[in-house]
Amino acid sequence: MTWSTLGERFALTVFGESHGHSIGCVISGCPSGIPITVKEIQKELDLRKPGISKLTTQRKEQDRVEILSGIFNDHTTGSPICMTIKNKDTRSEDYDNIMKTPRPGHADFTAWEKYGGFNDYRGGGHFSARLTACFVMGGVVAKKLLKTSFNTDIIAYVKEIGKIKSSSNFKSAKKNRYSNDVRCPDSIIAKKMSNAIIKARRSGDSLGGVIECQIINVPVGLGEPIFSALDSEISRAMFSIPAVKGVEFGKGFESTKILGSENNDQYSVTRKKITTKTNNSGGILGGISNGMPIEFRIAFKPPSSILKKQSSFNLKSKKAEDLVVKGRHDPCVLPRAVPIVESVAALVLADHGLRSGQINSVIK
Repeated sequence: MTWSTLGERFALTVFGESHGHSIGCVISGCPSGIPITVKEIQKELDLRKPGISKLTTQRKEQDRVEILSGIFNDHTTGSPICMTIKNKDTRSEDYDNIMKTPRPGHADFTAWEKYGGFNDYRGGGHFSARLTACFVMGGVVAKKLLKTSFNTDIIAYVKEIGKIKSSSNFKSAKKNRYSNDVRCPDSIIAKKMSNAIIKARRSGDSLGGVIECQIINVPVGLGEPIFSALDSEISRAMFSIPAVKGVEFGKGFESTKILGSENNDQYSVTRKKITTKTNNSGGILGGISNGMPIEFRIAFKPPSSILKKQSSFNLKSKKAEDLVVKGRHDPCVLPRAVPIVESVAALVLADHGLRSGQINSVIK
């Protein structure tokens, strides 16, 4: 069963539940010789961990990574890499009421039906965004592999929160995306976004938004059409991040409003290097990378766990019941999702780098 595994040649398998003993991941197929340290992995984990500011859940997990195998003397060995994080700040009693009354917008009902009520419901169990820490652990290794092989950079940042939109570009994002708690490069817009998130939290509600991502220094030829096309693989992986409801590449839905002559990326040759004058395709043509930056946007819904009273039902009696969700939850997931998006993108590209043969099994 590979339903908790992403990738074929560079494969990440995640395990654990939100309130279980620990969560973790196993990376299979990672080449040997990649230089990487615990400090590098911990640095990225710290960017998504809970309790980092007043904009996030106040569940205070330290998210300290422990490497069990696959890394020796600060280099990958070529054997499976196993990493874990212990769950410490759990309050499972906050979820007693959802044992019989599912939260609107969550997987409580569908998981209960699919697994016959045997699923771990505490904190969302295996469906919890807590598992995205595993995505980040794997993503750090994937990023290092891509950097070593292609000098690839992956830059994501918060573009929109609710109705507030930033005009930031990737140049400013690379330098400033982590300069504030919102993870928006524009400090003035970031302050407005922060105020909107705090206002939503105080009213017992939540906000969604959009994250934009660019990947530069991607070689031509990554992607395995038809059903493992690069854009479809990236999209599939992004939809594995809780709360994601939409993905678009390049011009995306805006391309429906312009002519083909305006949308086509015309070619340009400079010093025998082929580029395009525009990048409306988002760096992917026919499901294959074309050498231009890969650009896409991800839409996140507002978090479903809110303090307002909502209508639900009793799972056993099937009678209507009101529900007030307890616990500690993010009023907006986007500030913590930026490193997750970067990591998931890295996992897909690392896998396709190996599948295409453009990444070797030993890094020297």
